[in-house]
Amino acid sequence: MPVPDSTSLTPAQRKAAAELLAAVTRPLDDLARLFARAGHELALVGGPVRDVFLGRPPTDFDLATDASPEQVLAITADWADATWTVGIKFGTVGLRKGDRLLEITTYRTEQYAEGSRKPEVQYGKKLEGDLARRDFTVNAMAARLPSGELVDPFGGVRDLRDKVLRTPGAAEDSFTDDPLRILRAARFAGQLGFEPTADVRAAMTELAGRLEIVSAERIRDELVKLMLSADPVGGIVLLVDTGVADRVLPEVPRLRLEADEHFRHKDVYQHSLTVLEQAIALEDRYRLKNDLVLRLAALLHDIGKPDTRSLLPDGRVAFHHHEAVGAGMVRKRLRQLRFTSPVIEDVASLVFLHLRFHGYGAGEWTDSAVRRYVRDAGPLLSRLHALTRADCTTRNKAKGARLARAYDNLEARIEELSQQEELASLRPDLDGNEIMSILGVPPGRTVGLALQHLLDLRIEHGPLGRERATQELLRWAAAGGLTVSGDDGAEPPPAG
Repeated sequence: MPVPDSTSLTPAQRKAAAELLAAVTRPLDDLARLFARAGHELALVGGPVRDVFLGRPPTDFDLATDASPEQVLAITADWADATWTVGIKFGTVGLRKGDRLLEITTYRTEQYAEGSRKPEVQYGKKLEGDLARRDFTVNAMAARLPSGELVDPFGGVRDLRDKVLRTPGAAEDSFTDDPLRILRAARFAGQLGFEPTADVRAAMTELAGRLEIVSAERIRDELVKLMLSADPVGGIVLLVDTGVADRVLPEVPRLRLEADEHFRHKDVYQHSLTVLEQAIALEDRYRLKNDLVLRLAALLHDIGKPDTRSLLPDGRVAFHHHEAVGAGMVRKRLRQLRFTSPVIEDVASLVFLHLRFHGYGAGEWTDSAVRRYVRDAGPLLSRLHALTRADCTTRNKAKGARLARAYDNLEARIEELSQQEELASLRPDLDGNEIMSILGVPPGRTVGLALQHLLDLRIEHGPLGRERATQELLRWAAAGGLTVSGDDGAEPPPAG
C-alpha cells in the first residue's frame, strides 16, 4: 500500500477544501450529529467528494460509518422518513429524508474469492481502511461530517489535478479483488478524460481474463456508462489497446484490418471511432442527447466487414452485404451482453440500414424512393440521419461536401413530402376490415398480403384514394385467381 499522501495540500488548501465540502454536506449535519452522539463516525465518501472538486454538484450521497448496519438502523429510526435493507448483507442501509436518498455503508474490506462473482465482506473500524479498498485514488477520498474535513490518504486531489487514474494499492491486487474495476478504468477514462498509469494499464492486460467471473449484466452496465460518457472513444481505445475488448467486445478490435498491397482500404477501426465521434457531435442537431442506440450503431456499424472482405478484379476491396452480416453479429453480441430486446433490434436495424442512402445513387430522389426510405427507417429516422452523416469520414473535402449536399436534399425532400402526405404515419389506403369486406374473406394471411400490396402501391404512387385503392385490390385479387374458403385456406395471390 502506498505511503499516505500528506503533502498534496497545504494547511490553507485543506481549510479551503473543508469549507467547500462542508457547504455541500450541510444538509446532512443533523444526521452526522446523531451518529456523533451515539459514538460513531459518519463521512461522505467516493464519487460525491470527487465531484465537488470537479465543480459538479453531487447527484448521490454515499456515506460510510464505523457503525454496524443494525446500529445505523437504530440511530436513524426517528430521523429517516423511510429505510430499506436490500443491501444490508453487504453492509448498506438505504434511507430517504424528504426527497433526498442516501446510502450508509459500514466501513469494510472486501475481496473476491477465486472464481466468485460476489465479494466476501468484512467490516472495519477505520475510515482510511475503507478508503484503501476503493477502485481509484480519485474515488478514495472522504469528508468527515459535519466538519467537512478532507481525508485523502492516497493523493486523490493530486491525481484529480493531474488527470491521472491510479489505484490506492497495487493495481494487480485491486483488479484481482474486483475484476469489474478493469472496465471502470475505461469508463473513467471516457467520463473524466483521465490517463491510467502504466501499472494500471499493465494490470488491465494481465488480468482481463478475470472478467470471466463477472456477470454479463454488470459488464453491460459498465459498457453503457462508457458509451454515454463525454468521450467514449478514449475509453474504447483503452479497452482495445490493453486487450480487454477482446474479452467483452471482440468485434471492435477485429476491425483493425491489415492494409497491404492486395487489400487496400482505409482503417476500418479508426473509421468507426471517427464515426462515433461525429455521431455524438450530431446528437443535438437531431435532438438525440446521449443516445445509446445511435452510439452503439455508430461504433458497430462496420463489424461485418472483416467477414465479408474480398478483392475485386480491378484491385479494389469490397465488403459485399457487410451491413446484413453486421446486423446479425450485433444481435448476437448484444444478446450475450444482456441488452434489452428493443435496444438490440434498434441497433441492428440501424446497422442494416446504414448504407441505404448510398444505394439510391447520386440521382434525383423520386417520391417513391423517399417514401420507402422513411418507411424502412420508421421511428429510427432521426438516428439514421445522424448515422448516415457521421459515416462520411472522407478526407476529400469536395467529396464530403457533395455527400453532405445530397443528404441535405434528401432531408428537404422528406420534409416536403411529410407535409403533403404525413409520411410518419404511412399506411395503406384501405384497412383490414375494408379489405375483408371488399374481397369477402375472413381474417388471415390473404388480408396481410393485400395490406402489403396496397402499402407498396402507396409508397410507389402516393395516396391512391379509396376508389382507386379498391380497384387495385380487386385487380390484384383477380391476377392471383383468388378463391375464398371458410378458413381462408385459398392460395393467396402474389404480393405484387
